[in-house]
Amino acid sequence: SLTDKFMSFYFIGIGGVSMSALAKYALSLGKRVCGSDISDSRYINELQNLGVKTERGGEEGSVCAYEVVVYTDAVRGNDVQLEAARKSGKEVISRGQFLYEVSKNFSKVIAISGCHGKTTCTAMLAHIFSCAEKKFTVHMGGSDRDFGNFYSCGTDFFITEACEYKKNFLLLAPDIAVVLNTDADHLDSYENLNDLSMSYKNFARGAQTNISLYGDLPVNGLTFGFSSNADFYAKNIAETSGFYSFCAYDNQIKLGTVKLGVYGKHNILNALAAIAAARICGVQPCCIIEGLSRFRGVDRRFERIGSVNGAECIADYAHHPSEILATLRTAKKITKGRTFVIFQPHTYSRTKALFNDFVRVLSTQSRLLIFRTFAAREYFDDEGSALRLSQNVKRARYGDRQSDILNFISSAKEGDIILFLGAGDIYDIAKNAISELTP
Repeated sequence: SLTDKFMSFYFIGIGGVSMSALAKYALSLGKRVCGSDISDSRYINELQNLGVKTERGGEEGSVCAYEVVVYTDAVRGNDVQLEAARKSGKEVISRGQFLYEVSKNFSKVIAISGCHGKTTCTAMLAHIFSCAEKKFTVHMGGSDRDFGNFYSCGTDFFITEACEYKKNFLLLAPDIAVVLNTDADHLDSYENLNDLSMSYKNFARGAQTNISLYGDLPVNGLTFGFSSNADFYAKNIAETSGFYSFCAYDNQIKLGTVKLGVYGKHNILNALAAIAAARICGVQPCCIIEGLSRFRGVDRRFERIGSVNGAECIADYAHHPSEILATLRTAKKITKGRTFVIFQPHTYSRTKALFNDFVRVLSTQSRLLIFRTFAAREYFDDEGSALRLSQNVKRARYGDRQSDILNFISSAKEGDIILFLGAGDIYDIAKNAISELTP
């Protein structure tokens, strides 16, 4: 493994949640770790508190003082640090390639893929393995309320998210491959929907064992779902104020009643996928049930972030039409009053590719503010802009400043719910807006 061969690592884009988790892993091995980013983040602050040196991106900095340079896919090919590292003959690899190198250090690798639910399912599995006292390490693309984005207590199992962006998940060689769903996303990385579907199939087939949503991925393997025809399924589903319980089955074997402490029916599927992976690894039902009951959620997944005039404020990472729909359904279950929705599109390419789906889902809302696009790695494209989207959704208004959000939510009152949706900086903007309106 690369981590055995070298002693120093530099991460370009270290402020990202997945990259900071990989930096923490290198640090846990006693490596010399440094990194850069163009903006601050909570993950940079965490690393600094652990003694990691961080620098401002866009400048050469000390990148050439490290043996291995790892870069995130958001970094452009002509980045000054990338060019300097290559010219000086450093070992330069992508985040996805480094993740594969990390995975080689473990006896068994469980990789969780899918358009949505990856972080939640990964975190659920970590809690199950913790209860079973397994020796495992978990790498997440989000932050669990207890484990954060990285946790390590051994090398028997490596539990990781496997991202489909730029076909990164095909770089892994997992023992167990989980495919939660194959909805269309990151279409800028694929020739067409068939290319995306084939990539998921190749990811599943490349593992010793694969687990997929029943009826979603036509490959030979184990399945999970609501149907009793699946290998792992749920019966006796009950809902109380948005929280669900169900009886879990491993084929015809009754495992027991699972009570979830996170909102939304869709989380039953995430739990079933985690149950399937745990059962393959020999985890007993009692540990599975206890582990899932301990799971309290991950940041930005229907997370309560405050209140305005007595109205609950919820932040959710939903940035795909299917995720937005699931969040809206959950909100409807638990809210008696009005629903205010602030949605920030994430990338122009996604908005453009799924434009009609966004219009269809968002048109169901009577109080909707579409906030300026979070461009991430992309240049402006009017056809995929937030303004263009707002012009095509009835009753939607557009905003590009925090003051627009303040005006929009100022009339909310007790019993209402305010949803801040998106994978960009809307999370921080929402928190700032709430603090301004809080006495």
